[in-house]
Amino acid sequence: MTGSGLIAPRVAITGAGGPMGRAIARRMLAAGARCLALTDISGTRLAVTADQLRTDHPGARIIHLRGDVTVAAEAAAFAKAAGEIDVLINTVGGIRSRQLYTPFLEMTEEQWRTTFDLNLMGTLHLVRAFAPGMIERGAGRIVNFASIIFGGEHGQADYAAAKAAVASLTRSLAAELAPEITVNAVAPGLTRTSVTENIPADEAARLVAGALIPRMAEPEEIAEAVAFFASEPARFVTGEIIAVSGGIHPHL
Repeated sequence: MTGSGLIAPRVAITGAGGPMGRAIARRMLAAGARCLALTDISGTRLAVTADQLRTDHPGARIIHLRGDVTVAAEAAAFAKAAGEIDVLINTVGGIRSRQLYTPFLEMTEEQWRTTFDLNLMGTLHLVRAFAPGMIERGAGRIVNFASIIFGGEHGQADYAAAKAAVASLTRSLAAELAPEITVNAVAPGLTRTSVTENIPADEAARLVAGALIPRMAEPEEIAEAVAFFASEPARFVTGEIIAVSGGIHPHL
């Protein structure tokens, strides 16, 4: 494709049932995607996303399969259903703990492992599944999700360390998969999703106070950064991390 559209029309998106994944799916279709392969751990919310997209874009091919991409067999089933993919967007990540903050000395080994699995294993499985085909065809894009807190955060040592690993993995993959595939990452700040809706108002205010634009990001604003990495103009951009955070910079 030419102009500001996607480099190619076949896109796979994980975590597609949530507000972030749904916004990314819509943005990919607006940019020219003709085939979307979508997965999410929640079959219910994934079906809602798929139905909405089919209604709004009747000419597009929408494949959706419920799955947990952190599990090798389920990631493999999704990759098989998706077929050939040109753009892989690894949105899955976050924290599964019931509380937003856990002091490091109180953190269990189970929570640590769960957080790392959630933020890294899906990317591991799907890059292994899709990258060989991209290399064979001579082009591909991979977009990962880090976070502005990958430099460290009080009470979120597991999540911050996992997102630092995503940032490092992005650079490593960019080096290993070049020149055929570009690999980049988005580092969102606090974003309006189903998770942040449950954050108390005073805590949300504290979290956004350090931004130059003191508010939460909208999922559609994160989707714009993803769309850039997947676009034709970004063909010479790889190994980069874009913070979409209202001016808060991730750093070590």
